[in-house]
Amino acid sequence: MSLSLYDITVPPLVSSLNALKVVVDKGAAHVEAKELDPRALLDARLYPDMFPFLRQIQVVSDVSRRGLDRLVGKEPSSTPDEESSFAELGARITATIEHIQSADRATIDAAEDREITIELGQPMTFTGRRFVQTFMMPNIMFHVVTAYNILRHNGVELGKRDYLTPFIAGA
Repeated sequence: MSLSLYDITVPPLVSSLNALKVVVDKGAAHVEAKELDPRALLDARLYPDMFPFLRQIQVVSDVSRRGLDRLVGKEPSSTPDEESSFAELGARITATIEHIQSADRATIDAAEDREITIELGQPMTFTGRRFVQTFMMPNIMFHVVTAYNILRHNGVELGKRDYLTPFIAGA
C-alpha cells in the first residue's frame, strides 16, 4: 500500500502543529508559575544568529500554510507576524491547523507530479511529492524541534513525550 500525498502531508502537519501547541502551552504555564516576564522566553534563542522562539512558531505556521497552498494550486497565503504573547501564538497555531484541515484530499493528491517552484535566492522546482518530502516537512520539523529546544534549554519542563504524543495519537 502506498501513501498518498495527502497522507504524507496533512496528518503529519496537524501532528506537528499539535506538538508545537503543547510546547507553547507549557511555555505559557512556566511563565505563569515562575512569575517571569514572557518576553524572556518569547525572545529566547539558542544562538545569536538563530530565530527566537516567537519567530520559530511563526515560521512553522508560514511554511505549513504556504506549502499547503502551493500544493492545492493557490497563491501562498500570508499571515502578519504580529504575535507578542503565548496566547496569540496558540491562536496562530489553531488557525493554521484549521487551514490545513480545510484542504481537499483529492486536490492535494492530484499535486503529486505537478511542478511547484519556490524562490530561495534562486528558483527551485520540485514535484509536489518531492516538495513535501525534501523541503516542506523537513523545514517544519526543524523549526518545531528548535522551538522545543529553546524552551527546554530555558528550563521549561518538556520531555520527549510532549513532542511525540501528538504524532502517536494521530492528532
